[in-house]
Amino acid sequence: MYLDIDVQEALNRAEAGIPLVDLRSHGEYVEATIPGAYNIPLLDNVERSLVGITHKKEGAERARELAMEILSPRLPYFIYAFKQLAAPGKEVVIFCWRGGERSHFAGCLLDAMGFKVYRIRGGYKAYRRYVLAYLDREILPHRAVVVYGLTGVGKTDILQELKRRGYPVLDLETLAAHRGSVFGKIGQPPSPSQKMFEALIERELRIAENRGFFLVECESKRLGKLLVPDLLLNTMQNGYRILLYASLQARVDRIMRDYAAGPDNNKTALQEAVVRLTKYLGKSKVAELNGWLERGLVSRVVEYLLLHYYDPLYKYPGGPSSRYHLSVNTENLQKAVKEITDFINRLPEYRR
Repeated sequence: MYLDIDVQEALNRAEAGIPLVDLRSHGEYVEATIPGAYNIPLLDNVERSLVGITHKKEGAERARELAMEILSPRLPYFIYAFKQLAAPGKEVVIFCWRGGERSHFAGCLLDAMGFKVYRIRGGYKAYRRYVLAYLDREILPHRAVVVYGLTGVGKTDILQELKRRGYPVLDLETLAAHRGSVFGKIGQPPSPSQKMFEALIERELRIAENRGFFLVECESKRLGKLLVPDLLLNTMQNGYRILLYASLQARVDRIMRDYAAGPDNNKTALQEAVVRLTKYLGKSKVAELNGWLERGLVSRVVEYLLLHYYDPLYKYPGGPSSRYHLSVNTENLQKAVKEITDFINRLPEYRR
C-alpha cells in the first residue's frame, strides 16, 4: 500500500532524488505545479471534465466507472511511464489535486506493480497552502544581498555568474520570464502563472536558508503581470546594498546584446515596446525613435532611452556612492564578481 506523507517530507524526498509526479491533467499541471514535478496524467483535460460532469449528474459510482473505461486501454503505458522515471528502488512521490481518488487509484496500481509509493497528503492544495504559509510573514530568516544599478550595468550577468559559482541567487527576472520593463518580454518564453511564480520563489528561498543569505536584484512590486511577494520586498529593504555601475557605452553594448540579437535586430518587437512609452515620451518622439529603428539605428535609440528615460526614472548613481555597502564597476565582469564574492565571504550571516 502507498504511504501518505506531508508536503515537507515530500520535498525532502524530492531533493534526495526521488521523482515527484503530478497526476493531474496537463492543463492543471501547466497552470501551476510543484517545481521539478513531472506530469503523468491519469486523465487529459477533456476526460477530466467529462468525469467531473458525470460525477455531478450521475454520482460518484458512475464517474468511477467512466474513468475506468477511459483508463483501462492505456494502463500499460501509464505504468511504463513510471518505470522510465522511477528512482532506484522504484520509489516515487505522487500527488493529485487534493489527495483524492486520482492519487488513491494510482497509488494502489503502482503498489501492485512493485513500486514504493509515497502520496502527498492533501495533494497540490496542501502544497499551495504550504507556499502561502511560507510567504505570509513579515521578513525572511536569512539576509538579502541586493544589487542595484542603472539599466545595462549587468545585474543579471553578475547574478548568473555568482549562481554558477555556487552562491544562492534568487533571479526574479528569469523566474518571471520578464526583464521588468516595457521591453521585458522581448526574446523571453511565456511567463508562469502567479501561483507558479510564487512556488518558484519559495523553493529558491527555502534552499538558500541554510546559507544564511541570498542574492537578488532590486525589483519593483510588478514584473510584467506578476507580483513580487511583500515578504520578499520587505526583506530586500533591510538587506545589504551593492551598487553596480558602468560607462554609457558598456551599458548600450549590453542592452544591444540582450534585446537586439534576434532577426533584423528584433526591430518589430522593439518598435512595439517604444510605442508603449508614448505617454511618457510623446507621440512625436516615439515616431522619431521608431524611425531610427526602421533605419537600423538601434544603438542610437538605446542611448537616447537610457539618458532621457531610464536613468532619470531609476536615479541610481553612475559611479561609487557611500549610500551603498559596496560599489562595483562592472565593465570587467570577472573583476566585478571577485569584488562581490570577497564582500560576501566576509558577511557574518554567510554559512558555507
